[in-house]
Amino acid sequence: MDQATAVEAEKREERKPEENPMRRIRVEKVVVNSCVGGNPARLERAAKIIEQLTGQKPELRKAKKTIKGFGIYRGQPIAVRVTLRKRKAVEFLQKALQAVNNTLKASSFDEHGNFSFGIKEHLDIPGTKYDPELGIIGMDVCVHLSRPGLRVSLRKRARSRIGSSHKITREEAMEFVRQEFGVKIAEE
Repeated sequence: MDQATAVEAEKREERKPEENPMRRIRVEKVVVNSCVGGNPARLERAAKIIEQLTGQKPELRKAKKTIKGFGIYRGQPIAVRVTLRKRKAVEFLQKALQAVNNTLKASSFDEHGNFSFGIKEHLDIPGTKYDPELGIIGMDVCVHLSRPGLRVSLRKRARSRIGSSHKITREEAMEFVRQEFGVKIAEE
């Protein structure tokens, strides 16, 4: 009996505990946004650039309030935005992180594990060529991280809460980005 329990104990030590698949962090979505102001020609050029970079047609975003100093009026289209999910999101995120030299600030992460960063010129993204007809635009990249099961708290029917241990913390998000994308996080 003693020898059998010792053999079982050794087998348990040799086996690695399998990671719970519900605890894996994943990229839920990547939102690419470029605000160019009220000029319709610049807005159209920005939409073409973002469509070339992401492979998806962007949507127009309208101003929420009037700012006369900038010549922007409520309801006027001022920005373009596209939301990428699954494989497209990860592929674009890898290119966008190369544009910022695989370095992010710690202040870019929020308490829910999401992060954002800006790209000053779209030409910094690898594989992008300059087109004089389109010009140069900057953009914001917002990344939403989640674990399987988040939908329970977001759905309309039979909505429920998720436990605090299942939510992604700032530190977990930083560690995920370091491991998955090889990003260096600069502390301020």
